[in-house]
Amino acid sequence: MKVTLQPKNRQRQKEHGFMKRMKTRSGRNILKARRAKGRKEISA
Repeated sequence: MKVTLQPKNRQRQKEHGFMKRMKTRSGRNILKARRAKGRKEISA
């Protein structure tokens, strides 16, 4: 039996990355909110 998490960097970027966030209006709002909060990293 495998452990639940099998991390893949490419898939992570594709699903939660900066480009994906920038494509949609709601995604841009997420980045904006994270910047406003002063997050060290704004996306994956």
